[in-house]
Amino acid sequence: MVEFTHLLFAILAAPYIAAVLMYTARAVKGPTVPDIILAVDCISYDLAVFLALLSVYYQSPLMIAPAILLALWAYLLDVFASKYLVSKEVGA
Repeated sequence: MVEFTHLLFAILAAPYIAAVLMYTARAVKGPTVPDIILAVDCISYDLAVFLALLSVYYQSPLMIAPAILLALWAYLLDVFASKYLVSKEVGA
C-alpha cells in the first residue's frame, strides 16, 4: 500500500512541476506586466495546492498554514498590482 501511495504521489506531482516550469517561463518572458502577475499568481496557487497535498500526504495539519499564507500573499499581490495598474499609486 505504501508503494502505491508513493507512485500515486509521484504521478500527481509531475503536472505541478511541469506547470511551474511553464509559468516560470511566462514570468520571465512575459511581454506585459499583467502576464507576469498572472504567471506569478499561478505559481503561487499551484505551490499552495502542492503544499496542501503534502499536508494531507504526511497527515500533518501544521503544514497547511504555509499554504494558506502563500495563497493570501498571492491574493494581496493581485489587489496591490491591480490598484497600481488602475490608479498608478502605491499604498493604502
